[in-house]
Amino acid sequence: MPGSASRQGRDPRVRDGQRVTVDAAARAADVARASYGKLVAIMASRSGDIMAAEDALADAFVKALARWPTDGIPQRPEAWLLTVARNRLTDQVRRDWRLDFSDEVPEMPDTTQTRDEIPDERLKLMFVCAHPAIDPAVHTPLMLQTVLGLEAEQIAQAFLVSPAAMAQRLVRAKRKIKQAGVPFALPGQEVWPERMASVLEAVYAAYAVDWMCGDGELSHEAWFLSEILTDVVQEPEVLGLASLIGFLHARRHARVRDGVLVPLPEQDTGLWDAGMTERAEAVLQRAAGFGEIGRFQLEAAIQAVHAARRTTGRIDWRALSQLFVGLNSLYPTVGGRVSQAAVTAEDVGPAEGLRMLERIAPEDIVSFQPAWAVRAHLNGALGRWEASAEAYDTAIHLSRDVPTRRWLERKRASVKQRGA
Repeated sequence: MPGSASRQGRDPRVRDGQRVTVDAAARAADVARASYGKLVAIMASRSGDIMAAEDALADAFVKALARWPTDGIPQRPEAWLLTVARNRLTDQVRRDWRLDFSDEVPEMPDTTQTRDEIPDERLKLMFVCAHPAIDPAVHTPLMLQTVLGLEAEQIAQAFLVSPAAMAQRLVRAKRKIKQAGVPFALPGQEVWPERMASVLEAVYAAYAVDWMCGDGELSHEAWFLSEILTDVVQEPEVLGLASLIGFLHARRHARVRDGVLVPLPEQDTGLWDAGMTERAEAVLQRAAGFGEIGRFQLEAAIQAVHAARRTTGRIDWRALSQLFVGLNSLYPTVGGRVSQAAVTAEDVGPAEGLRMLERIAPEDIVSFQPAWAVRAHLNGALGRWEASAEAYDTAIHLSRDVPTRRWLERKRASVKQRGA
């Protein structure tokens, strides 16, 4: 029953009221981060109303914070939250005659579902969010919030809009899903191509957002979803995304040392997950077998070149430069052009890399931290210490995560010392 907990499920410090309150709040926060999207997907798939599902789940979290400190933390917190949210939503349906339900109140899912069953519901909801009745510009943001649990402010930063504007777009999209009666079902294969691009973009965006600024849970979920997608559909770009995230995820333990960022070329390859790297390579080979090149396959191929350093001990900068030419021709982005300038500098020389960087429109990179970090590095390589230090100052100012900021600060200190 909701609120109950076995003796084994109770917090051992239940007599220390203040400490247990803190522990219960922390546990609720953990569940929210790890399971929010899954629980919303399960609730919404039955009610057809995302906002109602979110409200019911929010109410369940409030009840958890009120009851867990005294009743104990349940052994299965997700099931507890689903039961409370289901009851709240059922009561709402009975009260609200504006909702067009049958006389029989719809059943919510059994809370004894296993963890392995939940991802299918999330995948279903991602396809719902990509329905053609919804503004295509909101497809990916809607998935990021509803399925993957990102806040509107985080999404707004990624899409370079104000949090208020993004929040308004998301609310409109959720209302559209309810009003249009968008079915909560995995669509037929004939419409997968038109929705799959948004789904892949959302999974990759979730991984990218959590890559440095998060706690790793969201990036693990993104990796997990990319693997599920390869089981659902065999398409080259689906495989390309799974390979790309696999390469990145294999290096998660090497990217930070003592709280400081370790750039990819400097990472200890012994800390990379060899099994995951080999799987990513195999998946990329499967994608290549289709003979249909795409953005995620090219990005995965770039990561594969870096992965080869495990065995060769060197980085093939010429191969990277050529791959970025292909990527920016097929899928041009500011990030891709900045990265191309960086690898060209390693292949041809810093002067050429800097020229490529300076050909990018200033307004496109004025707030793009990687561009300033590359500019700082290349100016330093050319002995332009003052220009390098100034660029590092800007990059540090634009950095949102601590490990990257610390690395940039070390680089700036080195440049200032050499230029003194």
